[in-house]
Amino acid sequence: MTTTVLSTYDKWKQFLGERVQNARAAGMNDSTIQNLAKDIGDFLATKVDPKNDEERVLKELWAVSDENEKKVMAGLMMKLVD
Repeated sequence: MTTTVLSTYDKWKQFLGERVQNARAAGMNDSTIQNLAKDIGDFLATKVDPKNDEERVLKELWAVSDENEKKVMAGLMMKLVD
């Protein structure tokens, strides 16, 4: 069985952390990265089924959050993987 980036929460955090580091290295500021992370969260919430309990919780939180709360959650995910 192949393990994808979304199959385990730890792999997802590692993947996200690498992408945040790459974006910073490319000159993006944290506000821009946070906005992109929010857009990615929107995509994942509508197009991807959760693969584990952590992703399921995040999807449920995303579903009940307004736009500002989603930006906060995106920023918190960035802090989590820093």
